Amino acid sequence: MNDQTHRRTGASYAAAGVDIEAGDRAVELFAPLAKKASRPEVQGGLGGFAGLFALKSGYREPLLAASTDGVGTKIAVAQAMDKHDTVGLDLVAMVVDDLVVCGAEPLFLQDYIAVGRVVPERVAELVGGIAEGCVRAGCALLGGETAEHPGLMADGDYDLSATGVGVVEADQVLGPDRVRPGDVVIAMGSSGLHSNGYSLARKVLLEIDRMSLSAHVEEFGRTLGEELLEPTKIYAKDCLALIAETDVRTFSHVTGGGLAANLARVMPKGLVAELDRGTWNPAPVFKMIAQRGRVERAEMERTFNMGVGMVAIVAPEDVDRALAILTARHIKCWTLGAVKKANTKTPEKADGGDRALLVGDHPRF
Repeated sequence: MNDQTHRRTGASYAAAGVDIEAGDRAVELFAPLAKKASRPEVQGGLGGFAGLFALKSGYREPLLAASTDGVGTKIAVAQAMDKHDTVGLDLVAMVVDDLVVCGAEPLFLQDYIAVGRVVPERVAELVGGIAEGCVRAGCALLGGETAEHPGLMADGDYDLSATGVGVVEADQVLGPDRVRPGDVVIAMGSSGLHSNGYSLARKVLLEIDRMSLSAHVEEFGRTLGEELLEPTKIYAKDCLALIAETDVRTFSHVTGGGLAANLARVMPKGLVAELDRGTWNPAPVFKMIAQRGRVERAEMERTFNMGVGMVAIVAPEDVDRALAILTARHIKCWTLGAVKKANTKTPEKADGGDRALLVGDHPRF
């Protein structure tokens, strides 16, 4: 375009990099998917300036819980593989499983997607994954925003975040104040790396070891990229099932910081959770990262979930019932340890300080 033509037509939003028509097309594509992620309390439909949700009656003293999170650098793997339909599941998991830790039932979620350029089909894939995650969590996808950032982000780049809201009775809030000596720690197995530690995983596997995302890895039974994109397990409904039928003291969502540090966050002063590494074996991906990157155990355990995605602390008389409920719901679970007074002698510590201790060793790690 020459200067004369430019003066005649003038500048435009599309020429500056923001394509409103592409955004409208993206909404057309993902709207049917988003509508599946609903609840009876949702008022109106998608497309308004704000989502409406009628807080159901029947709560004596309801407390609203809110959580905001993102997916992190796992998105870089999705972009490299041009596979965008699973990171939405990761996003929902990171938000709703933080909510359920305090006993809150996730009610609704709103997402924010920032893109360098709106590619309608890609945005629809992203929202489709978020909607599926909401269905699995039992919450509604109440709305969201897709923002085009030309000049700030490259055309193929995007990032995700979301805020979720849940509700819990004031007298049923779970937390450290409920934990007692003798309580039992139950682990729920992770589906893999989940959504934490990807900066280290990518550094070791893709840069130091120069592995290809498309390479088949015998230990995984699939490609490296498929292993790294395994969606984060969503435990919300499973945790709510435990709350309904057992005496759950609290949960701990194992995300950034690892098992010990996250469990320490829900332990009261004066008590310690002693966890036995000998009760489980981390998945092969953890061993591969540790070996090929020469990553020390302490660094692994404060970076990754090491195979434990969620932890429940339950009353000792309800352990068998809790394990049976989780098993029936197809959740890999096991007794991980127990709560003791803080003066209990233990041979070593992990990053949980004096409130969560990892003892022993993994049998084959």
